[in-house]
Amino acid sequence: MSIAIRCLLLSALTTGWLCSAAFAADADEVPTVHGLALYDEPALPPDFEHFPHVVPDAPKGGTMTRAAVGSSFDSTNPFIIRGTPAIGISQIYDTLLEGNPDEPFSVYGLLAEGIRLDPDRHWIEFDLRPEARFHDGEAVSAADVVFSFELLTEQGNPFYGAYYADVERVEALDERTVRFEFATNHSRELPLIVGQLPILPRHYWQERDFSAPTLARHPGSGPYRIAEVEPGRRIVYQRVEDYWGRDLPVNRGRHNIDRLIHDYYRDRDIAWEAFKAGVMDYRTDARAATWAIGYDFPAYRDGLVKRITVPDGQPATMQAFVFNLRRDKFDDPRVREALSLTFDFPWLNANLFYDTYRRTESFFQNSEMAARGLPSEAELELLAPYREVLPERVFEAEVPIDHPRDLRERLRLALDLLHAAGYEVEDGVLVHGETGRPLSLEVLMFDTGMERVVQPMLRNMARLGVQGSIRIVDINQYLNRLRSFDFDMVIGQFPQSNNPGNEQREFWTSDFAETPQSRNLMGLANPVVDALVERLIRADSREELNTITRALDRVLLWGFYLIPQYHSGETRIAVWDKFGWPEPFPEYGMDLAAWWVDADREAELNRRLRGR
Repeated sequence: MSIAIRCLLLSALTTGWLCSAAFAADADEVPTVHGLALYDEPALPPDFEHFPHVVPDAPKGGTMTRAAVGSSFDSTNPFIIRGTPAIGISQIYDTLLEGNPDEPFSVYGLLAEGIRLDPDRHWIEFDLRPEARFHDGEAVSAADVVFSFELLTEQGNPFYGAYYADVERVEALDERTVRFEFATNHSRELPLIVGQLPILPRHYWQERDFSAPTLARHPGSGPYRIAEVEPGRRIVYQRVEDYWGRDLPVNRGRHNIDRLIHDYYRDRDIAWEAFKAGVMDYRTDARAATWAIGYDFPAYRDGLVKRITVPDGQPATMQAFVFNLRRDKFDDPRVREALSLTFDFPWLNANLFYDTYRRTESFFQNSEMAARGLPSEAELELLAPYREVLPERVFEAEVPIDHPRDLRERLRLALDLLHAAGYEVEDGVLVHGETGRPLSLEVLMFDTGMERVVQPMLRNMARLGVQGSIRIVDINQYLNRLRSFDFDMVIGQFPQSNNPGNEQREFWTSDFAETPQSRNLMGLANPVVDALVERLIRADSREELNTITRALDRVLLWGFYLIPQYHSGETRIAVWDKFGWPEPFPEYGMDLAAWWVDADREAELNRRLRGR
């Protein structure tokens, strides 16, 4: 029975989604398509042979070894709260749809060979490919899709509950057809992001405790399988020779390297020495000083090591010092603004970063979604209902926020703000006039690499009388403290895509302020932010999306919920000269899966390294 008929029969008894879905199209009236785009049509036709950026006949073979720095792992289950998952584990899983890095948000069939989307977006159906198989040979079925959705949203990381909150029901219509029904049709991206769901084998997990960390080499259906696990030290992924999807258009020319190795290092300097010695052969270089002056070693001078920069096609990640708003001392926005003024980016950039970074001034930096100048009329109309509860500066002041550049002026303004918030300096210590409590904070970290960034800020805070300290703990203790919200300040990252949507709920909204391991690190619970996020998810055009993100950007910026750090606008990569890659790079993100190893160059490198 179709949804339309079911709703008509139940119309006297039900309200909400069932009645609104009464106008949804019957599945047999909806065309089956090969791909979807967020606002327009997908760029690639139904008969496309491969993504435009790949080399379709790229050679197979070789190894790529990378370092995982400052961390460890104790689990091969990346989907749960408990444990520290191994890096790279997602590549053992397939999803229903695959994105094209050359398009802002278009997806094409991977596990799904056919897609039917209700024109009113009340449901979507996927036809699974009959040849799809898990690594143990079992067929991928619609029941596996239903099982995966229920398992991840009920027992997995809170992210999945947030991301798929508007999915009302998932049903296996037959062995190879699965339908997702939506509670509302407000989110344009929801039909696309359900296609990002990793599909797990029901026959493997249904008799196991999914919530417990494990080091098992469990099966997926993806292009790689887990080959070796050395807890806390190394994990190795092996290309699946008989991978069921190797010849699909979305995979042709991709997943070329035989062995992907991740070696774990607690110290980034040791990892750097390992790279220079040829133990590592691929490195993402996040340290500006190393990139500027560190590549004066024999292998680089001899041309055996290459450096490349890849422009970022996505908005810059908001990396920041994050206040824990669950702590009373951070309740007052004047205190948060004052503390943010102690971060002296110009000094850091000149003295530590070789002027290679730019200050991050927006939650949607380097995109048309970032707020700039005064609010537009459309933004003001959107924000007007909240005028009584928002700071006037949201409506009347320009962004980026115009704080003094000179440190002495910044600290003078910070002290004025702290005085206005009720603090006074007594014997060199900043204390609250009513409670007598000193203002102190601890920056919690697991990696020593950021100490040189934190220490200057703490010295500036000390000039105001603020008592600041750093606490460095191992990764497991760090994660446990995050899960229990046992911190004053941490360094957090909030990556954005060109099409923000459902994930914004977990970043900023009240429902996730007290959810362990959610990405709402600061514990933000602001009804205005909640409302704007829901409006953003319902945006029905690019113009509307941009207006809402700009308004949200202003509210977040003037709330001073974190201290923005910096970004480079590019990814810096160093490699030993054995790799090939397609150029130009895709517009919206580098596709490392499209790289390959040149067998002759790899053999020559190995020969020369053995002879050193």
